[in-house]
Amino acid sequence: MSHHATSRIRYRRILWAAVVLIAIVVAVTMMVGSLARSLAATSAGPADTQPQGGMAMATADGAITEADGAMPDGVSAFDEQHPGVVNLDPDLLQALRDAASDAREDGIEFVVNSGWRSPEYQEQLLRDAVADYGSEQEAARWVATAETSAHVAGGAVDIGSYDATDWVSDHGARYGLCPIYDNEPWHFELHPEAIDQGCPAKYFDPTEDPRMQQ
Repeated sequence: MSHHATSRIRYRRILWAAVVLIAIVVAVTMMVGSLARSLAATSAGPADTQPQGGMAMATADGAITEADGAMPDGVSAFDEQHPGVVNLDPDLLQALRDAASDAREDGIEFVVNSGWRSPEYQEQLLRDAVADYGSEQEAARWVATAETSAHVAGGAVDIGSYDATDWVSDHGARYGLCPIYDNEPWHFELHPEAIDQGCPAKYFDPTEDPRMQQ
C-alpha cells in the first residue's frame, strides 16, 4: 500500500473518530439536560413550587394581593394580620400554633409560606403551573383546582424551611398535623384522629387523592 493510501485511511479513521466523539458529547449533553429538568420537576422544594412571599400576579380582575392569601416572606404561625394565616380553619390554626410553640423549644421556627387562598389566587397558581409544566395533567401533580383545593377551604398550610417541615413530619401527628403528599413535604392538613392513630398513608401526589377527582 502506498504512503498516500495509508495517509488517506488514517485521515478517514481520525475523521470518523472525531464524528463519533462529537455525537457522544451531544448525546451526553442532552441526557444531562433532560435529567436536570426531570430532577427539578420531581424534587422541587418549597422555594420552587410553593407560593412565595412578596408576589403580585396579574389576573383578569387585577392583581393577586395579600387579601387573596399571597404571603410576604417570613410570616409567623402566630401572625394575626395576614388573611393567609387568620383565614385558616380555626382548629388547624390552633394545632399549627401549638406545634410551633413546642418546636421553638427545639430551636425550630415555623414560617407559613402559604395557607388560605382565595379561589382567584388558586386559579392563577393553576394557570401558572400549566404554563410551567406544559400540560394540565402534569400541573395537577402540584396544584389543585379552586373547587378541590384544601387551601381555598382553609384546610391546608405550607410550612417553610426544611428544618420545620422535618420537625412537623416527625412530631406533627401528636397535634393532628399530617403530611398528605410525598411530592409536597411542606403541605400539612389537620387529621385529629392522628393524635391517637397516627397519620394516614400519604398519596404520591395530588392526582392520587380522591378529593381531587371531584
